[in-house]
Amino acid sequence: MTTIATICARGGSTGLPGKNIRPLRGKPLIAHTIELALSMNDIDRVVVSTDSEEIAAVAREWGAEVPFRRPDHMATAQAAKLPVIAHLIDALEAEGAEIDRIVDLDPTSPLRTRDDVATCMAMLDAQTDCVITAYPAEKNPYFNMVEIEDGRAVLSKRAAGGVVARQQAPAVYAMNASIYVWHRHTLTLGLWEGRTRLHVMPRERSIDVDSLIDFRLVEMLMEMRDGG
Repeated sequence: MTTIATICARGGSTGLPGKNIRPLRGKPLIAHTIELALSMNDIDRVVVSTDSEEIAAVAREWGAEVPFRRPDHMATAQAAKLPVIAHLIDALEAEGAEIDRIVDLDPTSPLRTRDDVATCMAMLDAQTDCVITAYPAEKNPYFNMVEIEDGRAVLSKRAAGGVVARQQAPAVYAMNASIYVWHRHTLTLGLWEGRTRLHVMPRERSIDVDSLIDFRLVEMLMEMRDGG
């Protein structure tokens, strides 16, 4: 089985400009994800999709492949991620690559572990089309999340008989955008058109860097994990 790790890193971040190559604990943010992917025995190639020559240079320096530049229309803040992954896979196959499994690793989620990645890959069996990651949500739509309907606040979801304590509410999870795994033939199903399974990660490994506060929090958690 041939497995490709995809890392999608555009250059135009607005929340934290230049975040993908911002130094984190002595190396660029994206390098943490590249190094983890390269360390996995079951991943055959690590390929970065980017519109930025600067990110491409850093990615190559740390051992990833960057075979081409991402089209500009796929590098906007509004561009969906799945077409970017599909574009990358199609381009690799056009060059003769044979791909059985795709592991997408977001460069802004550097706290995942090798065990997280290995677990997700193992969960992608013949009865599964996609594996995603999430953490236990801090708010629950059955208990303390509301929407506005006809000018009044109502619970987002209602359970039969009502829920009077958070512990009574059905468990819900917040996606952390850290790891996605597909079979090649199920990539077109996206996240929700097939059978999707969930790997639950703890909150402390689920920080997605979108702002300076997120970045500082990741730094602190890495320092605690590594002993200073």
